[in-house]
Amino acid sequence: MASTINGTSTGSGGLISTGDDSGILNIQTNETTAVSISAAQNVAIGSTAAATGCTLDVQGTSALKVPVGTTAQRPTGVTGMTRLNSTTGYLEYFNGTSYISLVGSNPSLTQKALFGYGREVGGRLSITNLVSNTGVVATDTTGVGTERDWLAAAGYGTDKAIFGYGDVGGPSGTAVTNLVSNTGVVATDTTGVGTTRMGLAAAGYGTDKAIFGYGVAFSNYSLTNLVSNTGVVATDTTGVGTARYGLAAAGYGTDKALFGYGTTGSNQSLTNLVSNTGVVAANTTGVGTARSNLAAAGYGTDKAIFGYGTTASNQSLTNLVSNTGVVATDTTGVGTARYALAAAGYGTDKALFGYGHAATYSSLTNLVSNTGVVATDTTGVGTARYYVAAAGFSLSA
Repeated sequence: MASTINGTSTGSGGLISTGDDSGILNIQTNETTAVSISAAQNVAIGSTAAATGCTLDVQGTSALKVPVGTTAQRPTGVTGMTRLNSTTGYLEYFNGTSYISLVGSNPSLTQKALFGYGREVGGRLSITNLVSNTGVVATDTTGVGTERDWLAAAGYGTDKAIFGYGDVGGPSGTAVTNLVSNTGVVATDTTGVGTTRMGLAAAGYGTDKAIFGYGVAFSNYSLTNLVSNTGVVATDTTGVGTARYGLAAAGYGTDKALFGYGTTGSNQSLTNLVSNTGVVAANTTGVGTARSNLAAAGYGTDKAIFGYGTTASNQSLTNLVSNTGVVATDTTGVGTARYALAAAGYGTDKALFGYGHAATYSSLTNLVSNTGVVATDTTGVGTARYYVAAAGFSLSA
């Protein structure tokens, strides 16, 4: 038999040691093995042997408690360290370079974001502006790829993003895309797939994929294009719901998405839910003020928010979306009313609206808390512009 140390509540009440030459050490309580250490130094807790391939195997139905501390209390990282960050509320691990939040695979739960492309008084742009995990917008990064506006962007692959489609000056638009790495580096153009168009929207779905949908070129569209978890855009999927443009989209419920609002020539408030397999549902009756050229983003880990836009005048009102995809009535607007702005998630559970057009081009932003409360204007950074797109990226703070 194996070497055994037995603590018992009967008999002598002491520790009893027995053994052989198997190289296994068992620690027992009341003659039942509590801990077993193999000759290879694999440890089993609550069983007599660790499962194959496990250095530590903990059996039971309760829980395993890991160290808890704030971001400021992080120890000097060693690859493989795992802890619960009480500042963010998420498990995190050290990957050898930085701490990575284990926030699941919801693309709305990324740490950082970026705004990209758009239009200013001098014409179309390809510049980007990175957003830190605290919502601070950086100055302009030199543009990469085709200059365009009225495009869309979304997260994919859990920590990357994609910009796609848009207006390049002609009536048909473009279908080119630009992938964004998990460090915020924008790649050169990828040849377009699917119907060229502009005024569309995009969101993440299914934990690591994305979807572009709707838009306009020579006519209004309701078609969609799915994006794989490696950033490959698929050919057109037949449209569902009312064809329209100038709408917005966001993820909700950790793995689903919805398209909402927009215009057919008249402003709409209807929405279309997207399943976790990328299937778009028929119209849901609109809630809140019908408007177009608004923005949307995920917040609070599983909810979403639509905000701003235009009716016959610029708006700053918002509509919260529950984790079941139910859109709430209007919330009174905060900040400068504007349209053709963009929004993205940051800091794992917050969001921000940025840029757009008010009385003129704007670069101001409005942060959104993890409870969906929109803050007053933050002074703009970078080139003021509108018809911009935004998406979250990176699981690393």
